[in-house]
Amino acid sequence: MGALVKLLRVGAMGEERPAVLDGEGRVRDLTGVLDGADIDGRFLAGGGLDRVRAALAGGDLPVVDTEGLRIGAPVARPEKVVCIGLNFRDHAAESGAAIPEEPVVFMKAPNTVVGPFDEVLVPRKSVKTDWEVELAVVIGKTARYLESHEDALALIAGYAISNDVSEREFQLERGGQWDKGKSCETFNPLGPWLVTADEVADPQSLGMRLWVNGELRQDGDSKNMIFGVAEVIRYLSWFMVLEPGDVINTGTPAGVALGMPDHPYLREGDVMELEIDGLGRQRQPVGQA
Repeated sequence: MGALVKLLRVGAMGEERPAVLDGEGRVRDLTGVLDGADIDGRFLAGGGLDRVRAALAGGDLPVVDTEGLRIGAPVARPEKVVCIGLNFRDHAAESGAAIPEEPVVFMKAPNTVVGPFDEVLVPRKSVKTDWEVELAVVIGKTARYLESHEDALALIAGYAISNDVSEREFQLERGGQWDKGKSCETFNPLGPWLVTADEVADPQSLGMRLWVNGELRQDGDSKNMIFGVAEVIRYLSWFMVLEPGDVINTGTPAGVALGMPDHPYLREGDVMELEIDGLGRQRQPVGQA
């Protein structure tokens, strides 16, 4: 199994370099270890985690001065972001939707992925931009036609926090394609870390919380998923090939603006904060595109 690992990427947008947290919480540079490679699908498929563990054990990775340094998404250039909708009973209920008999699947454009503290932009002509704290799964091995939950869990590289930002009018009132309300720029903050699978004892026992302007809006637990992480991965593998570096957003609990009587959708100047047990914390100011 090896040492537990939290991977991250630090630096200006487009100039991020790979790093890792050590046992004392210090950020250590992985640039030399990875020979210019990044934390991406090729890294995950090619034994990159083993190299990181060996480097951590060696104890000679340089410490990064993180003061004022941006944290980027922990996975570079995912080929696809696959999402599961209505995967919590309470969220389905607040959305006025029936409990799905099979996972509801939609996609987000990969370039929606930004850093966990980056600005989220309300799209032009938007009046219904919403938040969704989600457990993200990052795939570590190619998978197709998986037969069991054990097979599914074995190919997970790690977990992260995802904010599945959504524009509800675009999603629900503009022709029936959810992707239109899900793929606007900045609509998938990810991170701060990629926490390796061996560090998460049970992905179905994680508290999930989100605040807007300091007010708690979502307070759920991954144990309440309709379709658990293993089933989501197994199911998806029968409809698409899952590749290393792919991100899967597994659904959100109740507490989104769509489900509230006053529908307090996001506006410029708002601030979102998110956390999931063991996976860190995010904070995004809201701006205008």
